[in-house]
Amino acid sequence: MTYRIVIEPRQKQGKIINLTPEQKHYLKNVLRLKEDSEFIVIDGHNQTYLVKLNQDKGEIIKELKEQTELPITVTLMIALPKNKGFDEVIRSCTELGVNTIIPIITKRTLLKPSSHKIERWRKIVKEATEQSERQIVPIIMEPMSFSEALNNMDNTNKNCYICVARKKAKHLLTYLLPEITNSVIIATGCEGGWTEEEIDQAEDLGFIPVNLGSRVLRAVTAPLVALSLVGAVAEKYNLQD
Repeated sequence: MTYRIVIEPRQKQGKIINLTPEQKHYLKNVLRLKEDSEFIVIDGHNQTYLVKLNQDKGEIIKELKEQTELPITVTLMIALPKNKGFDEVIRSCTELGVNTIIPIITKRTLLKPSSHKIERWRKIVKEATEQSERQIVPIIMEPMSFSEALNNMDNTNKNCYICVARKKAKHLLTYLLPEITNSVIIATGCEGGWTEEEIDQAEDLGFIPVNLGSRVLRAVTAPLVALSLVGAVAEKYNLQD
């Protein structure tokens, strides 16, 4: 097993990777890597390198031609669940291939995140990127109201869906299987679900109400199910080479 770390693009200077103090500690004291030990560096923008440890820096051996990203861009608008449920949601969504996560505050949202929580979420995403061997670090945007997220969303050339429960709507697969596009936006609600006003507002802006099956899913389960369906269809049916 070759260990992986995510760097900022500015850390790469030619063939040299300037490691941060935290990265040096992790590689040398946690992983116990020795001089000339090899590890993998991800720059978060689809570039991956095999690197060796050289005097507290990384020296690039070669660029790796890996492809573990979904062949589709997925944005999740996730209503913040209560307690600490969002930590595991974003970790799992990163593993499943999400590109952008927008934490949203709805009429029934209970969690009001602090700046400390946001930094924690971005750290979780970075760690999950390393663990799942991705090339891209998903973006977590600042939390915003559902109305603000809808109004700021660029819907051009994207299929947009809002997941609903206890409301007549076709299954998400109904829309994905005929022909999935290159970009998908999916909104999932919090405990208690969406208000009728929120659903109407989303529909007015081009979102299609969909369900994820006959059962009512928890707020922390729905985004994972939706993303799994999108990823499975994209990789299996439409967008393979």
